[in-house]
Amino acid sequence: MKPNQDPENDAHLRTLLRSWVVDTPLPPGFKDSVWRRIERADLQPESPFWAGLMNLIDVSLPRPKVAFAYLTVLLAVGLTAGAWAAQIKTSHAETSLGLRYVQSLDPYHSAAVHP
Repeated sequence: MKPNQDPENDAHLRTLLRSWVVDTPLPPGFKDSVWRRIERADLQPESPFWAGLMNLIDVSLPRPKVAFAYLTVLLAVGLTAGAWAAQIKTSHAETSLGLRYVQSLDPYHSAAVHP
């Protein structure tokens, strides 16, 4: 009970809630659909790792500082991976162009070095 709540009002509220009756019938097939949803949820259990990861993301990402740090890390990883891929591609292109240049000067040299 809250400290500033009057105990008499609490007792009155309890009696009022006990007297409340719901007379609206449930829609047809309501119980069956509930049990089907429960069975579907039981058939597809999440692994504890993924459930924990999703819980961590749900709790931490709404915080602006954590979201900013997360996006910064993703951006840094993306830029690093892109630079690394570009460096590998440039290295292969330079090697290919060098071999083509040597082959254009001496067509037999390339065949002897790289069979």
